[in-house]
Amino acid sequence: MSKDLGLNAIEMQYLRHSLALTTAQVAEIGKVTEADVIAWEAGEKPAHMPVQKKLIEIDEAIEMQVLNTCDGIEELFTKEPKRTLSFVVYPTQALYAQYNPEFLGTLPLAELYNTSAWRIKKECKLMLEVNVVLVPLNFESYKAFRDKEGLKESPANRAKWAAAQL
Repeated sequence: MSKDLGLNAIEMQYLRHSLALTTAQVAEIGKVTEADVIAWEAGEKPAHMPVQKKLIEIDEAIEMQVLNTCDGIEELFTKEPKRTLSFVVYPTQALYAQYNPEFLGTLPLAELYNTSAWRIKKECKLMLEVNVVLVPLNFESYKAFRDKEGLKESPANRAKWAAAQL
């Protein structure tokens, strides 16, 4: 692929789909108009290189997260029998931003975190034979669980709540 050409229309469209993003979300990430994104995917004009690079960076960040998480899960199960794990996913951008401020730079949309969780689920099932269940965060249920258990807010406690949902 030539440095000047970048991704073609089909590649742009499938990269967007693989990240589970809408054209509006790609426009938001790239600071362009939605009409630009639609034109790129229709092959009417070439996609801006900075947008291509940003989407590829996001895809690579997700892949690294998948690899690191799967490595950790594989290590966890080296001496224990296989079992079911749960991951919290976030139904809205507001909930994601509230609970994951540290990840906003890397994965700017809740959909990207959830895409990462989906890829981890598939990878664990195929490669590690571990069943991963994605549990949507329900604030009221999570808050009640924390209060009942006397827990503070933390990613580890969200994981405990998710495990209790299985």
